[in-house]
Amino acid sequence: MNSEHVIRRGVLAIAFAGLLAGGAYAQSQDPTSQQQDIQSDKKDIRNDKKDLAKDRADRNADQRDINHDKRDLSKDRADRNADQRDINHDKAQLARDDKNFGADSAQAQADRKDLHADRVDRNKDQRDINHDRRDLRKDRAERNADQRDINHDKKDLAKDRKDRNQDQKDINKDKKDLHKDRKDLRRDKRGH
Repeated sequence: MNSEHVIRRGVLAIAFAGLLAGGAYAQSQDPTSQQQDIQSDKKDIRNDKKDLAKDRADRNADQRDINHDKRDLSKDRADRNADQRDINHDKAQLARDDKNFGADSAQAQADRKDLHADRVDRNKDQRDINHDRRDLRKDRAERNADQRDINHDKKDLAKDRKDRNQDQKDINKDKKDLHKDRKDLRRDKRGH
């Protein structure tokens, strides 16, 4: 009975050792896939950083366009307002010349010509203002879209970093488990 008991114990120890070895082998394969996950996460992080930098550059360029359009808009408004003052002055001058020299006088004709030129200038400036306002709206929309892209990329980057960190934690835990299983296997081989 004693030899039978020793044989049974030996067979059970070998079976148990086989199970532990199989588990250790399976766990040793798992970190490889986790390492690939980490590499993939790192690649995603690099890509997200590149996207983020590009989106920031786009947003900054759009902001420069906005600032330029605002300067142009301000200049065009000043020009239009100056032209309107010239129109008002020419209208007053025309009324005085019509009263003093008559509607068909040379002075009145010159005032009408000046008035027409000032109205043409004012209308051109108003068209420029309208164009600049459209540009400004468009540039603001592009800047806002770029800012949304930046926010999205920042979220992706945070998620990828979180995934990478979790994968590293999993690898570290699996390494500890593997070390513990190997320790248990050695202890079982010794019969402790």
